[in-house]
Amino acid sequence: MASGAIFSSLRRRRSPTLEAFLAPVDLSDVALVQTLFSVATEIVSCFSKRCFFFQSKNSRSLIRKVEVFQLLLEYLSDSGSSLPPTAVLCLKELYLLLYRSKILLDYCAQSSKLWLLLQNHSISGHFHDLNQEISTLLDVFPIKDVELSKDVREQVELLQKQSRRARLFIDMKDDALRVRFFSFLDEFENGRIPDSVQLRSFYVDKLRILDAASCRNEIEALEEQIVNHEGDIEPTISVLNGFVAMTRFCRFLVFGFEEDELDFEGGSQKKPRRRLITQEIAETFLTVPKDFCCPISLDLMRDPVIISTGQTYDRSSISRWMDEGHTTCPKTGQMLAHTRVVPNRALRNLIVQWCTAHGVPLDPPEVMDAMGEAFALACPSKAALEANRATATLLIQQLANGSQAGKTVAAREIRLLAKTGKENRAIIAEAGAVPYLRNLLSSPNAVAQENSVTALLNLSIFDKNKSRIMDEEGCLGSIVGVLRFGHTTEARENAAATLFSLSAVHDYKKIIADKMGAVEALAGLLQEGTPRGKKDAVTALFNLSTHTENCVRMIEAGAVTALVSALGNEGVAEEAAGALALIVRQPVGAKAVVNEEAAVAGLIGMMRCGTPRGKENAVAALLELCRSGGAAATERVVKAPALAGLLQTLLFTGTKRARRKAASLARVFQRCENASLHYGGLGVGYAFASNSTTTRDTSFAGDVSVPMSISVL
Repeated sequence: MASGAIFSSLRRRRSPTLEAFLAPVDLSDVALVQTLFSVATEIVSCFSKRCFFFQSKNSRSLIRKVEVFQLLLEYLSDSGSSLPPTAVLCLKELYLLLYRSKILLDYCAQSSKLWLLLQNHSISGHFHDLNQEISTLLDVFPIKDVELSKDVREQVELLQKQSRRARLFIDMKDDALRVRFFSFLDEFENGRIPDSVQLRSFYVDKLRILDAASCRNEIEALEEQIVNHEGDIEPTISVLNGFVAMTRFCRFLVFGFEEDELDFEGGSQKKPRRRLITQEIAETFLTVPKDFCCPISLDLMRDPVIISTGQTYDRSSISRWMDEGHTTCPKTGQMLAHTRVVPNRALRNLIVQWCTAHGVPLDPPEVMDAMGEAFALACPSKAALEANRATATLLIQQLANGSQAGKTVAAREIRLLAKTGKENRAIIAEAGAVPYLRNLLSSPNAVAQENSVTALLNLSIFDKNKSRIMDEEGCLGSIVGVLRFGHTTEARENAAATLFSLSAVHDYKKIIADKMGAVEALAGLLQEGTPRGKKDAVTALFNLSTHTENCVRMIEAGAVTALVSALGNEGVAEEAAGALALIVRQPVGAKAVVNEEAAVAGLIGMMRCGTPRGKENAVAALLELCRSGGAAATERVVKAPALAGLLQTLLFTGTKRARRKAASLARVFQRCENASLHYGGLGVGYAFASNSTTTRDTSFAGDVSVPMSISVL
C-alpha cells in the first residue's frame, strides 16, 4: 500500500519525493520507451483483474487508459523509430503519471475499507486530477508527427476525446454508504446506541467485513490515520476517534469474542513476525543519509522533532539534553526560547520511505502512544465516549460470564481501551472492571494474567481509579503475587509498574511496603530483571522510600543492597541514588548504607561519571550520610579518594541544587578532624557556592531529583 505521505503528495498535486518516481532524464529515446512500456505492463498485469471494493468505476477507467498507453508504447518500442523532442518530453511526463496511477490504484486496492469510504470524495478527486493531466498530455503529444499504425492512432485519438469529456465521478452507492456510516456516529453523538441488526447489515452485508480479524484490521488502519493525521484532512481527529470507537463496539457486538490471535491452551500470544534482518545488521551495510541522523546521538532518527532554534533532533536525545538542565541548542549554541518541540513529520515520512526502500526495520517512535493519548485528550467527542461506554459494558459482561478464552480476549481489549484517555479509564472502572480483572490475576493462563495486570496498570494512571484498585479486597495482594510469581517477564514488570503508579498516593506507600513480599520482589527485580523491569522496580522503590516509616521495612527486605548494586547501572543509577539519599536521612538507614561496602564508592563513581541529575542525587546522598550516620559514616566518606576534586568540579559545573549540596558537604568536612588536610583545595569554589547557601537544607524528597513517568502498555 502506498504510504500516506505519497498519497498526500498526490492530493496536493505535488510530485512524489522518492528518487524512483523521477523521470529518467538520462535514458535514450529507445530505453525511455522500453521503461515506460515495462511500467504500463506492470500496472495492467497487477490491476486489470483486481477487485476494487470502492472506486471500482474510476479504477477501471484509469486502467483502460493505461492499456491504451501500453499499446502505444509497445508499438513505439517495436518500431524503433526516432521521436521528435516534444514527444520525448511528453513521455517523460507520462513516466510520472504512470507511477502516480500505480500508487493510486494500489492505494484503492489495499487500503482500509472504512478509510476509503470516508475519503470517497477526495479519492474521486485524485482520479479526476489524473484524468485531466492525461488529457493535457495527449493534447500536447504530437501524434501527427509520430509514425503510428492506423489502429494505434485511432485508439490514442479516442482516448484523447474521452479524456476531454471526462468529468468528476463520485459513485452514489459508495457515497450513500458513507452517509449511512456518519448517521450511525450521529446516533452515538445523541446518546443512542444504533440498532444491532442495522449495524450488522452495514458492516457484514454492505462492507463485507466478515470476521473479527478483518474488523480489527480496520480499527488499526483508522488508528494509524489518527497518529499520522495532518490538520487539513477530513474527517478531523475527533471524528476519526468516534469511528474507531464505534467500529470497536461493532467488532464485539457483531462478531462476539471469537479470536484467532491467542493461543489459549499454550498460554501464549502471537507476536508480530520479525523482519529478516535486524536494525543493527541493516545499518552495518548501509550508509544512512546525514540528514536522517540525530546531531546528538548520530543514530537514525526514530521520532524527529524541531526545537525553537529550527534544528531537528531525535525526540529521546533532545529530551534527555533538556532534562539534564541545558538551555542551549546542541548544534548552534543558541539559547532556547522555550523547551517545546514540534514533530517533524515531513522528515519522518522521508525516513520511513528510505527505510522501506532499503529494508531497514524502523521501530515506531516511543511517543506514538503518547501522541494517541494527546489526541484522545484534546479531541474527546460524545460519540466516541458513548461508543466506548457501550464497548466497556460488553467487555465486562464477558469478563463476568464468558468462557476462559472470552475472558482473556476481554482483558486484552480493556487493556487496549484503557491506553487512550482518562475518560476511557474512568468509564471502564465505573462499569465495574476492577473486581473481574483482579480475579484474572491468579489465572493459570499466562496471556490472561499479563493482560489483566497491564489493564490495571493503565487504569491506575487515572488518579480516581487508584482508590478503586486499592479498596478492592485482595487486589493489592494479587498484584504483588504477579510481581513475585507471574507467568511472564512482562507480567512481573507491569505489576511493578502498577505498584509504582499506586504509590504516587502518599497514604498507599506504607500499605504497599507492608504487603508481604512486595519490597522483596521489587528488590529482586531491580537486581535480576530486564532493563525495563529494573526501571519499573527502582521507580517503585524510590516512591516507597519517600515515606519515612518505610525505611526499616526496606532495609529488612534487602532493598538497600539492591539500590547500592544499581548505582553501577546507568539506566537506573539516578533513581537508585535518589532513593538512597532519602533512606540515609534516618540513622538506621544511614547505618545500613554504611554497612554496604560498595555504597560510598558507588556514589563517588556517580559524581565522576553520572548525569547532572545523577551527580546531584549522589552528592545529596553523601551529605545525608554524613549528617545521619555519625562519625563512622563521615570518616568513611572523608577518606574516599578523589572526592576533593570531584566536589570542586561540582561546585563550578553542577546544577544549582548540586552546587548547594556540595557546599553543604564541604562545610560538614570542615568541622571534621583533619578536614583541612583533605579538603584545603576547595578554595574559591567553596567560597563561591557557600555565599548562596546560608542555611542548612532540611527539605525532604524535594531535594532529590528523579524523572517520573508511567507508560501505557
